[in-house]
Amino acid sequence: MSTAKTELLKDLWNASEAEKLASNPLALLRYRSNLLGADLRITNFGGGNTSSKYLQSDPFTGQQTKVMAVKGSGGDIGSIKESGFAILYMDRLNQLKNIYRGEAFEDEMVSYYPLSAFGHNKVAASIDTALHGFLPWDHVDHLHPDWAIAIAASANGERKMREYNQEFGANIIWIPWQRPGFELALMLEQGVKENPNANGLILGSHGLFTWGDTQRECYVNSIETIDQMGRFINAHQAKKGAIFGGLEQAPVEDRKTVATAILPALRGICSSNRRQIAHYADHEDALVFSGSAWAKELCALGTSCPDHFLRTRICPMFIDWKPEEGLAVLKKRIADQAVIYRREYADYYNDWATPESPKLRDSNPSVVVIPGLGIFGFGKNKKEARITTEFFINAIHVMSGAAALEDGEIPNPLAQARRPEQSQHFAMAHNYVALPRPEAFKIEYWALEEAKLQRMPPEAEFSRKIVLVVGGGSGIGREVSLMLAKRGAHLVVADVNAEAAADVAKEVAALTSSETVSSVAANLSSSESLAAAINHTIAEFGGIDSIINTAAIFPVGAGPGGKLTDAQWNLTFLVNVTGNYLLAEVAKPVLQDQGLPSTMVLTSSANAVVSKFGSEAYDISKTALNHLIRELAVGFNSLLRVNGIAPATVVAGSTMFPRDRVMQSLSKYKIAYSESESTEELRDKLADFYAQRTLTKRPILPKDCAAAIVWLAGDESAKTTGHIIPVDGGLHEAFLR
Repeated sequence: MSTAKTELLKDLWNASEAEKLASNPLALLRYRSNLLGADLRITNFGGGNTSSKYLQSDPFTGQQTKVMAVKGSGGDIGSIKESGFAILYMDRLNQLKNIYRGEAFEDEMVSYYPLSAFGHNKVAASIDTALHGFLPWDHVDHLHPDWAIAIAASANGERKMREYNQEFGANIIWIPWQRPGFELALMLEQGVKENPNANGLILGSHGLFTWGDTQRECYVNSIETIDQMGRFINAHQAKKGAIFGGLEQAPVEDRKTVATAILPALRGICSSNRRQIAHYADHEDALVFSGSAWAKELCALGTSCPDHFLRTRICPMFIDWKPEEGLAVLKKRIADQAVIYRREYADYYNDWATPESPKLRDSNPSVVVIPGLGIFGFGKNKKEARITTEFFINAIHVMSGAAALEDGEIPNPLAQARRPEQSQHFAMAHNYVALPRPEAFKIEYWALEEAKLQRMPPEAEFSRKIVLVVGGGSGIGREVSLMLAKRGAHLVVADVNAEAAADVAKEVAALTSSETVSSVAANLSSSESLAAAINHTIAEFGGIDSIINTAAIFPVGAGPGGKLTDAQWNLTFLVNVTGNYLLAEVAKPVLQDQGLPSTMVLTSSANAVVSKFGSEAYDISKTALNHLIRELAVGFNSLLRVNGIAPATVVAGSTMFPRDRVMQSLSKYKIAYSESESTEELRDKLADFYAQRTLTKRPILPKDCAAAIVWLAGDESAKTTGHIIPVDGGLHEAFLR
């Protein structure tokens, strides 16, 4: 097997690995797809389609029949499994040409794809199914490499395509813009009939099709073509020098600090309809574009490839700002520009919507560009926010490539227009051609796209929420973190023991994803440490929706009487009372900037209302905490609901019950134990003793407390604030009088 002739891309094909899959066409298609999706220069996440046509035994007749496997709707070729492909009868797909009623009715053809499914396959077929089906090759790749889209989105793209063909001895044919669907499938079929020696297709303003008679030939054709296009673009760029008209705003030195300072306000604005999670990009591409002379003009045009603006919206929100103007001006400018952006987006929707169009989803931007800082992306979760940002970076590459190809000759009409009269609707700047607004609307508010969104599973309860769990490294805090993770939260696990916090974060990541969790050290006795934890949360996810503290200290005195030192007494109140106050104080400006109703849940104790001897510092600190909860609830009003839980003694998993304290308590209550028993065995004995003092006679476990905390942190308790919920098994001594 000869290696593909590439300079920029790697030939990842492993002949021995492919040989193992040779008898299974679907497995080999999966292999080819995963290789192509492994490099984002070849196609973006979730973008593109791959297919293979092969013979399969018909379950009805037992005869060999030709089928096509094609990536299912919404799949990602980089991670797709064999179960992710739709499989259809080829003869039925071809028969659809006989019942096609024309472009005005092309959407109805999608309803026939399930009727064309082969065997038990129930995977929803992509809108691109017919595009693959009507091409005469057995193996077809439809990809969205930035280099190819740069040519497809160039005003002189068709002519540059001819130059490319001549330079590389290729025969890539040009197809003008047409929304993906049955009509475009017929255009592709006609295009290759007229050019039987073609080895690929460029779709105006869209992407690339390549093919081959074998899986390997198809793969090689794809990566060689993309590599050549990359070299073609790079050669033009090298002659141009500065891109995007040059840099007007240099990157801000402390841009990460500035980004953290504005993210809560920015997130609050972008979450006026539904809460969003943020992702911040300040790498070279983001900074060069955002600070360039052409950034504002190109942002107004928006993106070209349909895969891009389905996530990035029709265009990003550009904030015209200079660092010397300061943070206050930047925050105000963001707020003012958001009003304009929402109005213009609503106008765009109203201009092109029909009675059949889906309702307007969200008029807030999903991408924000700020000179000197970079790019901010927003989505329903961290992964979506990151991918949205990456898609706009893809769009930047496309704009850069198109600008590099500019040579002063602009055809009229533009080659992207299928019909001459359509040319006037394409907006253009610096050789980059954006998709016309009416065409963009047809994609963004496509009934078929809406159907895809409706097929998505319901969002989890906390999926759009960002939660900081202080004390999350053990006991109740650990259980809260795991419980919230299962309910979709984005978490920062904080603890005075940074290693313990990191360990719990790893547990959370195993349940969900490493993108949804982070960890940080946090010391309740230090406002600086707590502010750092808040800022870490903002930097990771864009803001904060809930603050939970389960951490506290229980001082143990020295000697037979267990007398505390003055320092122990003072530290108990500093951590158990003042620390909670400080946590609220450092969060206050963040919550005010964000402007979203949020929650705070603090951990008190049944000891707060039960008078005892020997634990005065702890008990009284918890009594003070109870009133602090009420005071904070009043002070924050509707901005922050503040509640607490009051557990009876929780022994299991608690750092407040190290082995020596457990043994001390067992001795105090005259409970027999042996030094040889494990710490957990000793804890179980003590927990059982405490349980007998309650009405339910059951030990209080960390997960019991976590369940109450999670309820108070969520929307189901939306009308509860300033209250402390007992989680004490029915400790009648703690009944309020």
